[in-house]
Amino acid sequence: MRAWLFDNTTTDQREPHDSGVPQTADDLAAIGVLYWHLSDENALDRLEEIAKERNYKNRDQIVVSKEAMGDIYETKVKSFFEEHLHEDEEIRFILDGTGFFDVRDKQDRWIRIQIYKGDLLVLPAGIYHRFTTDASNYIKATRLFKEEPKWTPINRPTADENSFRVDYLRTLRVR
Repeated sequence: MRAWLFDNTTTDQREPHDSGVPQTADDLAAIGVLYWHLSDENALDRLEEIAKERNYKNRDQIVVSKEAMGDIYETKVKSFFEEHLHEDEEIRFILDGTGFFDVRDKQDRWIRIQIYKGDLLVLPAGIYHRFTTDASNYIKATRLFKEEPKWTPINRPTADENSFRVDYLRTLRVR
């Protein structure tokens, strides 16, 4: 995982957009984003431990690529890149490929997180975020869920008064 402040240029969303201002795992933790790198021979065992500790009961796999998604690929990637939140944690374990999650920091700036094979990322419920593949146009991930999968994005600004958003902002004041 690498992270940096997003440079806000309007070129292709799949480019790095690296502002040169790095962000650390501690910076991410300060906004409730959790990160682990699970790359050794015990990665799946460690994933199971974390899933049990955090009560993730369900999972599936997703492949985001032109080959796997066909004609809907571009439309799907554009929808993933709309600024939104979920009312559940968003948990992704990267099995192959690379991509970017952008999350809002306390000053409402984008932090771009580049994720790689072996990265486990947990976004808290209520955080504004977006996702895109990188220039490789390929990522394969396990998605974990506490209950039945819900993929309902609530786009900004509609979600500004959402109770999960309000609760998330309240937790930021405590950190």
